[in-house]
Amino acid sequence: MKAYQEMSREELLELQEELTKQYEEIKAKGLSLDMSRGKPSASQLDISMEMMDVLNSKTDLKCETGVDCRNYGVPDGIPEAKRLLGEISEVDPDHILIYGNSSLSVMFDSVARSMTQGVMGHTPWCKLDKVKFLCPVPGYDRHFKITEFFGIEMINVPMLSTGPDMDMVEKLVSEDASIKGIWCVPKYSNPQGITYSDETVRRFARLKPAAEDFRIYWDNAYSVHHLYDEDQDFLIEILEECVKAGNPDIVYKFTSTSKISFPGSGIAAVAASKANLEDFRRYMQIQTIGHDKLNQLRHVRFFKNLDGVHEQMRKHAEIIRPKFETVEATLEKELGGLGIGQWTKPKGGYFISFDSMEGCAKAIVAKAKEAGVVMTGAGATFPYGKDPKDSNIRIAPTFPEPEELAMATEIFVLSVKLVSIAKLLENK
Repeated sequence: MKAYQEMSREELLELQEELTKQYEEIKAKGLSLDMSRGKPSASQLDISMEMMDVLNSKTDLKCETGVDCRNYGVPDGIPEAKRLLGEISEVDPDHILIYGNSSLSVMFDSVARSMTQGVMGHTPWCKLDKVKFLCPVPGYDRHFKITEFFGIEMINVPMLSTGPDMDMVEKLVSEDASIKGIWCVPKYSNPQGITYSDETVRRFARLKPAAEDFRIYWDNAYSVHHLYDEDQDFLIEILEECVKAGNPDIVYKFTSTSKISFPGSGIAAVAASKANLEDFRRYMQIQTIGHDKLNQLRHVRFFKNLDGVHEQMRKHAEIIRPKFETVEATLEKELGGLGIGQWTKPKGGYFISFDSMEGCAKAIVAKAKEAGVVMTGAGATFPYGKDPKDSNIRIAPTFPEPEELAMATEIFVLSVKLVSIAKLLENK
């Protein structure tokens, strides 16, 4: 079929009538399908179930240094957990702090601490006239919600195939001392699945911000989340690059096991310079007498080491990969060459990013919802929920069962076609 833009008004009207019949037939089925968030499916959760048997009433619950994990203490995390999360984060355990169950909570805490206490002795952000953050777009909606919650002004930075537009990042941070941070998902980014190039990482490490308390919020959520055994993206390690560049304190690197073991019941960690970690410890000793060491012990004894984590991720990939391939094949078959959409083909992570014709995303998501498919709200991948082009839609293939996903994708492409035709007819 030729591109929709090349069709006459009569051809578009005829196609619209045919597609509307298909849409109404599906709508009449009263389906309820969820492609809204990047959640693991029940099948993925099942592969971690043996973790529940690792600890029981007869288990030795002491960590390798002899500390009883049932009791208070060890706020940094037990040594074997620091070693495991250090391996996942590609840093020495001395540069790791273990937290609770969620890296998002650690990021929220880090912004909150910067607001009320300042960063390493600098003026608390709440006492400044203006605080700004750079936000690569499209990006992760929950990052943007944190900075929006604290009243921080967010500045869009376009994502390129190599990562954020570093010309823009370098210019802005070097000229404006009110810019205090940037959100980053550097590997298999949310939602595009982009991995930052070596040069992008090195340019981040070499940044010369006007604000001494500027920090890169490096959310390495998908560091081991490959879809393929051989064809994988590689990300160079940011802390090491920062040390080489004489900029050791500029980055906080966050990670967790949320999509490795159980979401909401994993282990979160931050990796940073020793000076930054001391800053973290100052508030941590007030906040807690120790995080959940039993959960730390459970994870370490289940995974044992990085090889165990990689084996777990291969099991995840076997479940997820066919789902991504289903969505990509359907998009190509139904929308390829029509000129009404573009999409990414990531090698890992949890999302596919779809760009419709300008001014169509909200209508597409609403159309899909009307037929029973819930998707992430259009605009969610931009600060304040405002996509200037109203074109980006995040597709999350992981949660639905395969047959549900196939049906949801069919409804999605049908919605794309109908909304695109309506848009083109407005201009003919």
